[in-house]
Amino acid sequence: MTDSVFSLELHDNAIGVVTIDVPGEKMNTLRASFVDELNAILQQALSERVKGLVFISGKKDNFIAGADIKMLDDAKTRDDALYLSKTCHSVFAEMAKMPFTTVAALHGATLGGGLEFALACDYRVCSDADITKLGLPEVQLGLLPGGGGTQRLPKLVGIQKALEWTLTGKQVRAKQALKAGLVNQCVPHSILLATAISQATKGKAKAAKPKLDKISQLLEGNPFGRNIIFKKAAENVTKKTGGHYPAPYAIIKAIRASVEMDTAGAYQVEADGFADLCMSSQSKALRGIFFATTEMKKEWQTPEKTPVTHVAVLGGGLMGAGIAHVSACKANARVRIKDVAAEGITKAMNYSYKILSKKQQRRILTQAQLQLQMNRITGGTDYVGFKHTQIAIEAVFEDLTLKQAMVADIEANTNEHTIFASNTSSLPIHQIAANASRPENVIGLHYFSPVEKMPLVEVIPHAGTSEAVIAKVVSFARKQGKTPIVVKDKAGFYVNRILAPYINEAANLLLAGEPIEKIDQALVEFGFPVGPLTLLDEVGIDIGSKIAPILEVELGERFKAPDAFSRLISAKRLGRKTGQGFYLYGKKDKKVDESIYELLGVQVSPKLNLEEIAERCVSQMLNEAARCLDEGIVASARDGDIGAIFGIGFPPFLGGPFSYIDKLGASHLASRLATFAEQNPAFTPAEALVTMAENKTCYR
Repeated sequence: MTDSVFSLELHDNAIGVVTIDVPGEKMNTLRASFVDELNAILQQALSERVKGLVFISGKKDNFIAGADIKMLDDAKTRDDALYLSKTCHSVFAEMAKMPFTTVAALHGATLGGGLEFALACDYRVCSDADITKLGLPEVQLGLLPGGGGTQRLPKLVGIQKALEWTLTGKQVRAKQALKAGLVNQCVPHSILLATAISQATKGKAKAAKPKLDKISQLLEGNPFGRNIIFKKAAENVTKKTGGHYPAPYAIIKAIRASVEMDTAGAYQVEADGFADLCMSSQSKALRGIFFATTEMKKEWQTPEKTPVTHVAVLGGGLMGAGIAHVSACKANARVRIKDVAAEGITKAMNYSYKILSKKQQRRILTQAQLQLQMNRITGGTDYVGFKHTQIAIEAVFEDLTLKQAMVADIEANTNEHTIFASNTSSLPIHQIAANASRPENVIGLHYFSPVEKMPLVEVIPHAGTSEAVIAKVVSFARKQGKTPIVVKDKAGFYVNRILAPYINEAANLLLAGEPIEKIDQALVEFGFPVGPLTLLDEVGIDIGSKIAPILEVELGERFKAPDAFSRLISAKRLGRKTGQGFYLYGKKDKKVDESIYELLGVQVSPKLNLEEIAERCVSQMLNEAARCLDEGIVASARDGDIGAIFGIGFPPFLGGPFSYIDKLGASHLASRLATFAEQNPAFTPAEALVTMAENKTCYR
């Protein structure tokens, strides 16, 4: 069995060590072949009369990183999915009842089915390395842990912690796992195997009670208290997800079964929940996102002769500070911030310090690690120290002349290989590069706010940008923790271009008399994280007002923002940053300021229901997305879906704009748009949609 995932080696004291190593792969993942091979290795251990069995990974940075997601896609029917879960239950139950002691020696990622594997062992020993993380993240794929995770985890860490971890997909670090009782020991990696072997000599583990404080013991120890816990968990899920995702509710049901039903019945609840979720449209959409992002990581890959270690950031404002942070703390580059004022540099450095301090308080970082990361960031009001800069990222105001001046300054103060990346949100890159002496080194790198949290970045080459520069910038963006999409150089690029008509339609509805909170509620209930008017408040109404004219000039009348909004700028109602926009912002809450209706000349007179409001706004976004793909702004429907989900929070359970168009049907959407266009030409269906409707084709 040379290609077997498992190999057994006998050590002293009749302890067997099983190495788990999927041939030819960087990560160990559970796959269908695991079942027969694990059963075979257990039978071999029995025949060798071992007294203990240690499972350890042959990979350097993971134990088992979860199930092979392709295996889930291969489950075409509910019965197929049910079989997967029940088979896992069976093999893990077999492992748990072995007459010898079983120990999982964990180093690196131990996630999903990998943790369920470890939970079926008598003991768990983990390394204290930073890369060691344990968790059940299945909810992020619209699933529940189907290998016994909802049953075994609560018995080790308690109901509340099990709910917290499984409902969020949280990955816990080694010391957190030890404190919670998830693992029995936490040791340096150098002695992990020796410790696990020693643990294997100690005999079967006795059932341990979760490490709970007195209040938790009281709540979890009686039916009334447990009812409160499960009811509150369901309420929190509804509040956070709007009820759009079935997986969290199924997880709650399965964990509840683990403490209220007999073993066979509880495991059946988990298996049924897994099978139902595996077939759900939500899980299929979320798994599609996973596959898409995995594919994208393989693109624009070239061997790096000179990794990016020196970065400059031009502008110490909010965006510049965020870019500096991810460059230094995620990509581990040395960062030099240039700002016109020393105060700007101080604020930018404080921005990073506050983020790192919170991590230190949560014991994610030590003081020494915090200091090491802060030492990577320096700044000045001139170009001293810029000579070795490999990438200079500009984050100044949306002013073409200013950005062109930045290009000239960088070319004069760096070297011939330095890349100039503009964080413009709307200006075409070829215009920024128009006067450059090295235009092949100029590119767009559009981040979203807040930079350290938003996962997307748009990479925008102009016609003269070299392919080597594109590849280097894409690679660096990934090191910053971003998902980059390469988009065509045209005003608004992709994300802001599909966002603008969506926002404009929300504004038109407001001016037609629909209440602010109703418009926002409609889109939140549709599935967006925030409503369009709240989003505009967050971004800054003044920022939107600067982008709109650029889009209108380059792309036409349909991008014209309502004239009435200039009154908000004049009144200095710029959004959250001024404490007043569409909403009034207090220290802890926000509320609509009724005076805004008078300022805009609006007579509130609601006419549409929530579904109609969402339909109008979203239709505009879908229509513009279709135009973007038709014009080659995005390379594929896949990129367009990922860009909208990661860039503006398009509902992931719908799979993205193009997946949603397929779900609606191009004919249905084109007909809906044509109806709206009778009153407003901005709704005129894109030619691509009309053609698709005629040909009865789809995107995916």
